[in-house]
Amino acid sequence: MQIAIINGPNLNLLGKRETGIYGSESFEQYFKHLQRHFPDVTFTYYQSNVEGELINYLHEVGFSYDGILLNAGAYTHTSVAIRDAIAGIKTPVMEIHISNVYAREEFRHTSLIAPKCVGCICGLGLKGYQLGVEYFVID
Repeated sequence: MQIAIINGPNLNLLGKRETGIYGSESFEQYFKHLQRHFPDVTFTYYQSNVEGELINYLHEVGFSYDGILLNAGAYTHTSVAIRDAIAGIKTPVMEIHISNVYAREEFRHTSLIAPKCVGCICGLGLKGYQLGVEYFVID
């Protein structure tokens, strides 16, 4: 099984940025945990702050992987282009958010990508990625 994890803008700063919201662990540290916890899954990890690069990577893995975990960051609330990219690929996408976006600013309450995703996990910290993997592994 192949699962791609794609993180969007500012998620390269995990462990440094707003630790009260996002925690003190970097994603690279957490990624190692996922690899140990799911030894039968082949993971790829991609992060970019650039919308077009995220779209290109969705296109690259979106026809051959078994699942995609996508934390589009702020692009969740603004990017019709990422929504269209998800709609155009065959691999199912799970929307992931570390914080509870519904307990934050009102503009974060609307996800443009949610209607094209198989589900959404938010507010459970980095554990949301593990739960997303479990969805694809168990399903």
